[in-house]
Amino acid sequence: MSATLLRRLTAARAAAPNYPEVGATLDARLPAGYAHLRRRVHLGHGPEVLERAGRYVLGWGCQLGTGFAVHPYAPAEEGATVLLRLALPRLRRPRLVIPCRVVWTVDEPDRIGFGYGTLPGHPECGEEAFLVSMDADGEVWFEVTAFARLAAWYARLGRPVSVLCQYLAIEGYLTAVAAAVAGGGAAPTAPAAGARAADGHA
Repeated sequence: MSATLLRRLTAARAAAPNYPEVGATLDARLPAGYAHLRRRVHLGHGPEVLERAGRYVLGWGCQLGTGFAVHPYAPAEEGATVLLRLALPRLRRPRLVIPCRVVWTVDEPDRIGFGYGTLPGHPECGEEAFLVSMDADGEVWFEVTAFARLAAWYARLGRPVSVLCQYLAIEGYLTAVAAAVAGGGAAPTAPAAGARAADGHA
């Protein structure tokens, strides 16, 4: 990790989330004053599908599978602070560094996942959750839940583009998990190649 990234990570670890409703993505009713989003996709049937998808999600598979790098990389654990960065082809110096904190995790026989909240420096304030669950009939679903409002000036200035980017990111998360399960993919154990290649650059 570069010295610049390390400084930003140290600052993020010392910061508190920039919104008061920490952990609210666990609730059925999301807090007022934010844009709300819930999207889910059917993954299959049975505990094996739940386990495979859950490990992929806890391993930041959604983010890695849609072009983000995760620093430092480790399976999601409550209280962990990470920097998410866009790792686009041919772009040696990603401009956007997104600080987040894992605010809850769950690992139960019928549901596996986590939620993370935004920290100062994030273009939004709010929370996103990534949950794989199995219903009473054994059907397995992956759901993304979010509440957020724009925080950074550049995000507010380009509001239509920012909203579109969030929508596309969430659609990408759903697609990445469904593809990983359909292909028999395991949970990531290391950053994707793009993430490793970007690691030495701020």
